[in-house]
Amino acid sequence: MSDQITVWGIGTTRAMRVHWMLHEAGLKYDCRPIGARTGETQTQAYLSLNPKGKIPAFQHGGFTLSESVAIIRYIGRNFELPEGFFVAANSFEESRLEEWCVFIAMELDAHPLYTMRRHRDLKHIYGAAPEAVDSAREYFLKQLNAAVPPVLENSRYLMGDDFSVADILLTSCLDWAHGYDIPLPKIIMEYRQRISLRPAYLSAVKVCYPNQSMPVQDGGEE
Repeated sequence: MSDQITVWGIGTTRAMRVHWMLHEAGLKYDCRPIGARTGETQTQAYLSLNPKGKIPAFQHGGFTLSESVAIIRYIGRNFELPEGFFVAANSFEESRLEEWCVFIAMELDAHPLYTMRRHRDLKHIYGAAPEAVDSAREYFLKQLNAAVPPVLENSRYLMGDDFSVADILLTSCLDWAHGYDIPLPKIIMEYRQRISLRPAYLSAVKVCYPNQSMPVQDGGEE
């Protein structure tokens, strides 16, 4: 398999996850800076790569993958990671990491945050639904506050002392929530601020958001 890595997509929360993970791993890659809802994801060339017509898309040699969670998990499993980056030592740790990834992707991203995006930012397409937006906002805070603060009270990151892909997923959702002016608890704000100082985060922001200083404006379009 060729070592060439290519990433399609910039400007969204979900694309940011992939750029960030690659920067954490110190990997060189080719960035194709196409945007969501620009028409670039609906060309015949792109649809032959990802028939779902969403970003990000990822290629490693002849292997193609979409869905940001799957991509960053693939990178974590197939490339050497720096010291201090969590690598599961057994099936119990792997399952706990998977639990966090699924929870964040479904209970924070796909359900509440994307509901808000559809019926607030994209109401011209999906229709305005202020009650749904308010309900999604409440649900996000309910789920976030139930799961995350108890862990952060006793550990630096979601998986303990080492940073993990789960922290990338959570922080990307916190950036998205911050952009929606969702009030985050102090312990979570401090966690987000601490992680946003990571060199890989800062360098990935410059690639994914070349015209913005912080990734807080757009939600995700996988």
